[in-house]
Parts: sequence; C-alpha cells; structure tokens
Amino acid sequence: MNGFKNNTFGDRLSTSAEAKKLQLEKLRAKLNSVDPEKVAARLAIQAARDEREAKKRAEREAKLVIERAAQAAREAEEAAKRDAERLALEAEQAAREDEVRARKEAEEALRAEQKAARDARYAARKNKKRRG
Repeated sequence: MNGFKNNTFGDRLSTSAEAKKLQLEKLRAKLNSVDPEKVAARLAIQAARDEREAKKRAEREAKLVIERAAQAAREAEEAAKRDAERLALEAEQAAREDEVRARKEAEEALRAEQKAARDARYAARKNKKRRG
C-alpha cells in the first residue's frame, strides 16, 4: 500500500495544471499530424458527394425541362381545344342567325302573300259593288 502523501493545495494545483498541459500537447500533436490516408479518404468522400449532388442536380433539371415541355404541350392542346370550341360555337351561332333570318324572311314573304290575297279580295269586292 502506498503511503499517504502529504500534498498541499498548491502541489495539487500544479499537478493538475501539468496534466492538462500534457493532454493539450497530445491533442495538438494528434491534430497537427496529417495522415495522408485520412486526407485521401476525405477527398474521395467529398468527390463522391459532389458527384452525387451534380447527378441529382442534373436529374432535377432534366425533370424540370420535361415537366415544362409537358406543361407547354398541355397548354397548347388546351388552347387548340378552346379555339375549336370557340369556332364551333361561332359556327353554331351563325347557323342559328341564318335560321332566324330565313324564318323572318319566310314570315315576311307569307305576310306579303297574305296581304296581296287580302288586297285582291278587297279589290274584287269593290269591283263587284261598282258593277253590280
């Protein structure tokens, strides 16, 4: 059994400071020593990470280009559909207008014919009264 050493508070402080100093020197030595294998491994990891990121970025950009092209195609298709619907609606409206116009002309012709027949009857009655 080790005997009890009668250390003073100052001795303990200096011993603690020396231990801290030694640990700090060990850590500095460890940090300052450059291990080429670790550096190469870190560089390889970073290069692989950069490559993956570049690949993902390229995939995202390609996907975005495809989505934009698809959106443009959809918009063009919708525009063509709207134009076709508009033209069909205009043609239908023109046909309705032509039908209404033809109906009005037919009604006017019928009225004129009825008026002519009425006038003829009136004239015949007038002539009959004058002659007879």
